[in-house]
Amino acid sequence: MKTYVITGGTDGIGKGIAIDALEKGNVVINIGRNRQKGMDFLKHAEGIGAGSRAVFLQADLSLVRENRRVIAEIGSRFPKIDVLVLCAQHGRSVRDETDEGYEHTFALYYLSRFLFSYGLKTQLNHADQPVIVNVCAPGVEAGQIHWDDLQLTSHYASMNTALMQGSRLNDLLGVAFADNNKDLGIRYVLFNPGGVSTSFSGDYDSGTKQMIEQFKKLAKPVSEGIQPIVQLIEQPPETAISAYIEGKELSLAHESFDPSKAERLFRLTSSLLRNSSGYVGI
Repeated sequence: MKTYVITGGTDGIGKGIAIDALEKGNVVINIGRNRQKGMDFLKHAEGIGAGSRAVFLQADLSLVRENRRVIAEIGSRFPKIDVLVLCAQHGRSVRDETDEGYEHTFALYYLSRFLFSYGLKTQLNHADQPVIVNVCAPGVEAGQIHWDDLQLTSHYASMNTALMQGSRLNDLLGVAFADNNKDLGIRYVLFNPGGVSTSFSGDYDSGTKQMIEQFKKLAKPVSEGIQPIVQLIEQPPETAISAYIEGKELSLAHESFDPSKAERLFRLTSSLLRNSSGYVGI
């Protein structure tokens, strides 16, 4: 029996992985902001005889304080974690800031994943084959990091600007995590699932909504999209850091995975979080 922690696990790819894990006899700690979806997850777990192995923690992971609260609760209740799956995402057509002053996509799509990766590494290191799967978009050439404006105060041209920057940040997050934790046996997997028909959680303008609905008609179902992820969880790669697009492994000999940039981002992020209110360590 393994213990899974899944952010954004009440919908789409995260939910698909959560249900698959429960059906195989594992414990699943599912984190999401929508209480009703969380209750639906618990009800489903009860229906398949897995109620005692299902946990739902409600949290808005765009808030640093909420990430820290949930990470602390998980750490106190579960001394060993085998699998961490990072799926939480929420698109926004218009730039918005959290009440902590962070651009929303930067906070949810990157900062939350940073906090969970480092915040649960002790519990992960107690597992036999620990693996972190960061569901993002390695292998996509689009997007750039605005090093002088990570919050996109001047560069939020569209939702895609924020999402693609977030993807490039996550590429570097994985590289830095592997480099900073060479003594641990944790496998960090960056995974691009390709086109999958999820709910595409977000606050969109009418044009974007129409595009999403058309895309969902062409995309593969969640049940198909999660299969390569499930395989990597059950048989983690040998290397500390790896990247995949659907079932194909990507070369890390690309500027998206530049170790010097990864270290630069790690230092910037650590400094940003140290300067935030209520700082209690990474």
